[in-house]
Amino acid sequence: MIELDNVAYSYSGDALLTDISLQLAPGTFHFLTGPSGAGKTTFLKLCYGALKPTGGSVHIFGDDVTEMDRDAVAYMRRRVGVVHQDCQFLDHLSVAENVALPLSVSGQATPDQAENLNELMGWVGLQGKFDSLPPELSGGERQRAALARALILSPDVILADEPTGNVDWEMSQRLLRLLIELNRMGKTVMIATHDLGLIRAAKAHVQARVLRITNRTLQTAGADL
Repeated sequence: MIELDNVAYSYSGDALLTDISLQLAPGTFHFLTGPSGAGKTTFLKLCYGALKPTGGSVHIFGDDVTEMDRDAVAYMRRRVGVVHQDCQFLDHLSVAENVALPLSVSGQATPDQAENLNELMGWVGLQGKFDSLPPELSGGERQRAALARALILSPDVILADEPTGNVDWEMSQRLLRLLIELNRMGKTVMIATHDLGLIRAAKAHVQARVLRITNRTLQTAGADL
């Protein structure tokens, strides 16, 4: 689904990532770890075409990212749901309208959208927040709304950048359970996190591969995690 072959990425002439090779197979679950500034967010952006490698190649669903134009990247992104760390929303739109925004942008809004949207909002536990505005949500509710927005196009891959970074442990476990359930439905999931406790909790419920960015490259983390 997503394949990186000897990928490198440099920022302002300084190498941030080098010699990274990885295949994300269908239905797999991955954690991505590493210290702040190691390049986790950059790595995720390479995986969904927001950045193009300065060396090596990235293929997403068989297509070389470097050969994609803006329209091709936008079309590919319908199959990759991204939960961003900062959870930005349009504050003048309701939560439901924010979640449904990718449907409108991609021209996929349909008359039965309300029923599907209601089901998705219920699945992430936001049944009573349909008409709320984003500033009225708690941190955990914002993260669940961000997850719902990432899922609205029914993507094959879910990439989550520190999805539990701003919530308490109970809420982080709830978000983790949702992501594990998505994986059991056949979705490929990658979570970037610095929370080793979250990884330990997950490994009791899902077969997860743990990857760590160290010294600008990607390594398989030890079993002690």
